[in-house]
Amino acid sequence: MSFLLQRLGRACSSRRWLVLTVWLVVLAAVGGAAAAFSKPFTADVTIPGLESTRALTTLDERFGAAAGGGDGATARVVVELPEGQAVTDPANAQRLGALAAELGALPQVVAASNPLDQANPTVSPDLRAAYVDVTYAVPTGGITEDSRAALTSAVEGAATDGWDAAVGGQAVTDPAALGGVGEVLGVVVAVVVLLVTYGTLVAAGLNLLTALIGVGVGALGIVAATALTDLQSTTTILAVMLGLAVGIDYGLFVLSRLRQELLLGRPVPEAVGLAVGTAGSAVVTAGLTVVIALAGLAVVGIPFLTQMGIAAAATVAVAVLVALTLLPALASIAGTRVLSRRQRRHLQRVLENSDQLDVEPHAQHAHAARSTGLLPAWARFVVRRRLVSVLSVVVLLGLVAVPVFSLRTTLGDDSTAEEGSQQRRAYDLVAEHWGPGVTGPLLVLVDGGSDPAAQAAQLVSEVQGLGDVATDLPGGGVIGPVPSPDGTAALVTVIPASGPSTDETTQLVSDIRALPSSGDGEVSVTGSTAVSVDISAKLNGALPVYLAVVVGLALVLLLLVFRSVLVPVTAVLGFLLTVGAALGATVAIFEWGWLQQLVNTSTEAPIISFAPILVVGILFGLAMDYQIFIVSRIHEAHSRGTEPTAAVVSGFRAAAPVVLAAATIMLSVFGGFVPEGNATIKPIAFALAVGVLFDAVLVRMVLIPAVLALLGPAAWWLPRWLRWLPELDVEGRALEGAEPERAPVR
Repeated sequence: MSFLLQRLGRACSSRRWLVLTVWLVVLAAVGGAAAAFSKPFTADVTIPGLESTRALTTLDERFGAAAGGGDGATARVVVELPEGQAVTDPANAQRLGALAAELGALPQVVAASNPLDQANPTVSPDLRAAYVDVTYAVPTGGITEDSRAALTSAVEGAATDGWDAAVGGQAVTDPAALGGVGEVLGVVVAVVVLLVTYGTLVAAGLNLLTALIGVGVGALGIVAATALTDLQSTTTILAVMLGLAVGIDYGLFVLSRLRQELLLGRPVPEAVGLAVGTAGSAVVTAGLTVVIALAGLAVVGIPFLTQMGIAAAATVAVAVLVALTLLPALASIAGTRVLSRRQRRHLQRVLENSDQLDVEPHAQHAHAARSTGLLPAWARFVVRRRLVSVLSVVVLLGLVAVPVFSLRTTLGDDSTAEEGSQQRRAYDLVAEHWGPGVTGPLLVLVDGGSDPAAQAAQLVSEVQGLGDVATDLPGGGVIGPVPSPDGTAALVTVIPASGPSTDETTQLVSDIRALPSSGDGEVSVTGSTAVSVDISAKLNGALPVYLAVVVGLALVLLLLVFRSVLVPVTAVLGFLLTVGAALGATVAIFEWGWLQQLVNTSTEAPIISFAPILVVGILFGLAMDYQIFIVSRIHEAHSRGTEPTAAVVSGFRAAAPVVLAAATIMLSVFGGFVPEGNATIKPIAFALAVGVLFDAVLVRMVLIPAVLALLGPAAWWLPRWLRWLPELDVEGRALEGAEPERAPVR
């Protein structure tokens, strides 16, 4: 692979203007397709085949969209009157009716309920509050900003003369968006890190420019793909977040190696070829790991998660291609200007003394192997205190991981919205005047059978005896049964005593499903709350399967890369510590409410359902990146005959500066999505940011070197029966015997 990549690097160098033109044409073409054919993203999260989602379809067929089975988005406008007033007072009733009529006439709205409808009143028991349910003709993703603004304006208009008003529901869910202050600040920090690392604006600019082009192609491709399939609104955000981080990092690895080769006096085309053949080999392996981990989300059989994984994997694949083709082409145009002024002066002195060109085959790493400085001292300390280092990291990350055992997940609802938001205020008003369960009723559908209405009536008496059913509402917490127009089904509405995202409501769903059948009709529990419960259970059940898949993948990949049994095992154990600590810290902050000021949140709520499995997939790829870049240098030193402990120190000194810079960039990019991030993205971005911090600094730069020093020669042991395995040569050792040539100074 290294020879093939070397030829690719030379070809891109010699045809640099053609390569640049091709990438610009690709960017323009994908952008044009996105502008011409894209459709709105969807905010709906569904998994076909679940009891609750199947029942929603049946509900729509038997009762129509008004029963809650339609595809249109909904909103709930809640009003509260001052103390001493009642919504049934003539003046207030007239004003409430006018509000319902105004809401029903808003853009894209097909219906708005009447709170004072005798058949289905939505007035609180204390008569101080009422709500209007608004139904849209389109799903959440199809609601325009003008429609949202009109709804918000109507609600603000209702909050006058002592009335309070708020709106919640799907229709007012903030869509995921890019371009916040935090994201921009994260990119700025990444640029600063690049400037400090390179010492020149040219190299930092090339690195950032190529990463942005790669992200642009990937993100615009995802937008264009909406013409073919419905995609989640968070898909592009995740792809951009990951693509930008790995794009900068992969460019950093290749460009750093290119600068090393130039400092030896190699001509630019030769240096480009060697950089792509050596560092590019590691980039391909690392990128392939991330792509497989993300695309591997398909094994859990959840369509929207598969789409997210494939979209992010495609963006990472583009980032790899950019680092191997566009970056070498642009670097060839820049020539030695990718070096700092001090480095160019050093290169001039080297070129003036031909005897300095007679270097050892691996002298290109000499500048990275200096014996002074913080990182070399760090390496020597870790090796000397290897046992203490191992125990310290294991204990520290183990303690941080403890909260993961309290992990709860949900699809999110108004009860999990940020304090002070419209959605949270609407939830609080309903919870105060009706009870929290009114915001997430359970729909129990009896479909078919000889007498579905009688079976539903029997079900009502049984459900009333269950725990967590509301009892302080007019008529109790069980409403119905309501027969369908054709008499083939009956519907029972159950109001829980607890909020929709609580453990008590989850248990109530299970208890209803566990009731013995009293007839021959099919009984199903559905509604938004039941859908959230089912999807969370499905995703939580898929997580161990997916974790086993990625752990198995890591073992096989690292076995091929390092031709060792113990190195893959230690890498996987380190990855498990990283994942546990990342999710544990996320639970402590977002669920338990610890140190919430760090992430600009004030809500204690379960984590979004698909966050854990996405975090596992992305962190796996990034952890293996750092493992490959650190341990490949250690393996390289060991394969040259260096004593095992000295090889650990030598390899660490060579790789640690670049890996530390790469991790800092990852941390800044992911962290940029935390302070102002959308409620879905915020916990994911936080988990990735702290995961990168834990993995790069503690696991790959402390635990792994210490473990390798403890194992000594045994670290590279491979049984005889596995020695037939191919050698991938990720370090590009086959290329390092090439003699340097004199380079013209540009």
